[in-house]
Amino acid sequence: MACHSHHYWADVTLDAVNAYWQDAAAMADLKWEKIFGEMIPAFQRSIASTLNLPAPEQIALAPNTHELIFRLLSAFDLNEPLRILTTDGEFYSFTRQLLRLEELPNVQVTRIPTLPYATLAERFDEELQSGQYQLAYASQVFFDSGVAFPDLLALAERKPETTEMVIDGYHGFFARPTDLSTVADKVFYTAGSYKYLGAGEGMCFMSIPRGCQLRPLNTGWFAEMAELENRAEGVGFGNDWLRFAGATMDFSPLYKALAVLDLYRQEEVTIPNIHRYVQNNQQRFLQAMDNAAHPILNRKNLIAHDLENGHGHFFTFRCGSADAAERLQAQLRKKNVLCDRRQQLLRLGFALYHPESETFERLFT
Repeated sequence: MACHSHHYWADVTLDAVNAYWQDAAAMADLKWEKIFGEMIPAFQRSIASTLNLPAPEQIALAPNTHELIFRLLSAFDLNEPLRILTTDGEFYSFTRQLLRLEELPNVQVTRIPTLPYATLAERFDEELQSGQYQLAYASQVFFDSGVAFPDLLALAERKPETTEMVIDGYHGFFARPTDLSTVADKVFYTAGSYKYLGAGEGMCFMSIPRGCQLRPLNTGWFAEMAELENRAEGVGFGNDWLRFAGATMDFSPLYKALAVLDLYRQEEVTIPNIHRYVQNNQQRFLQAMDNAAHPILNRKNLIAHDLENGHGHFFTFRCGSADAAERLQAQLRKKNVLCDRRQQLLRLGFALYHPESETFERLFT
């Protein structure tokens, strides 16, 4: 039940890794033609289809989302004031990066408390509409609770033109049905294959609004791929994903991700189907939990806002202390139940590979 952290890989990923090795060994430098001419466009098309994005060529790739976010941050002039709006519930990498940036005298960060979730959208939107921020950043589903940011896409749709906005979609992508068509040219959306896609680490992406003219300071040779042999003086940027491209990386994760996406397409497994399946398992878990009256795993300690429509694919329980969370995790491990914790919070995840015959009663005894 740690699938929100590391989804088990589909078996087809082994053949995908071998296929990458064969291509790299046989083609050497010519592999770039296949990767950039065939594999990357195929991945972009699949991601665009999954998220209902109109322009697949606007989907940038990198080994992790942190690299993409820092490339975006590098597009702002740090000689000028930089004001960033976010929440107090963002993932560690972004939180750490902001703390480091705040050491600069011209960077100011406003963090909106996620609690209470019922008023989060209103409070965030009020601050966003002030027009004082160059960048806004918020998670689609919060990593520490599993709660989905209420009305986030509607909020993003009416953001000020002067504010760039990023949606961290890592805990929403390939879990919750997501339609980005109305905000495709307004926000940057980041996610990757490590979690719910089940294709492993090393393949992340960021959608880029069409017409984006930002010039990242952090830029690599991939960004000149279109004109590598006829490079002009100065630093130019293309009008597609290569604007935010980096440099040489291992593309076996790309092959793995494509293999999983192809598998789901062949088996006609859709995101709405996955989401309904997981929600059904979550309901069975909640019924078992309510019957058990466990001292920690109970409704009182479950962090939730809208379990029917506004939650991700894992549950988070407040354990009172980090020691209590560690003890409970160890007790569950003895029952062959894998889960993870974040300080005093214990997370239990649900996935497509949990059979409908799975019983949850043993967690509570």
